[in-house]
Amino acid sequence: MLIQTEATPNPDTLKFLPGQPVVSGPPRDFGGAEEAEGASPLARKLFELEGVRGVFLGSDFISVSKTPEADWAMLKPAILGVIMEHYLSGEPILEGAAAAATEFFDEKDAEIVSRIKEVLDTRVRPAVAQDGGDITFAGYKDGIVYLQLVGACSGCPSATATLKQGVENLLRHFVPQVQEVQQV
Repeated sequence: MLIQTEATPNPDTLKFLPGQPVVSGPPRDFGGAEEAEGASPLARKLFELEGVRGVFLGSDFISVSKTPEADWAMLKPAILGVIMEHYLSGEPILEGAAAAATEFFDEKDAEIVSRIKEVLDTRVRPAVAQDGGDITFAGYKDGIVYLQLVGACSGCPSATATLKQGVENLLRHFVPQVQEVQQV
């Protein structure tokens, strides 16, 4: 099994591509071992490595974030080993019931929300997935779109610029009702 590794714009996050599907359905973001418990055997094993701060599971990649003091030269081979062992074991990536995402918006705004999600799915998410992260819709109220950055995008130095200069401008262009984008 060959696992490719890619750098991301976030220097504390690497993207691992196992060449096989990771998760089907919505991506999963784990900020600690407690969140992975009962949800992902792979994430749980990665958190056992000293220096792992976050695990993000995308459709065909795994992003791992490290603590600032951890060294990629030491951590990267251990991560590759855990991922390879997990795939060879045949264990599932996710287990148990997937947590339902909670979104908020007024039903009268359902058509606007649908257009926002379409723009996010077709124009934004593929681009940020290349960098090892994702943007998920959290809500819409009074012209403000609330988004959550996950994976490599969470804590990335360029995340605010991506949201304000990229995503906000794009949404305002395609969905005129959008006035602003805020991160949750």
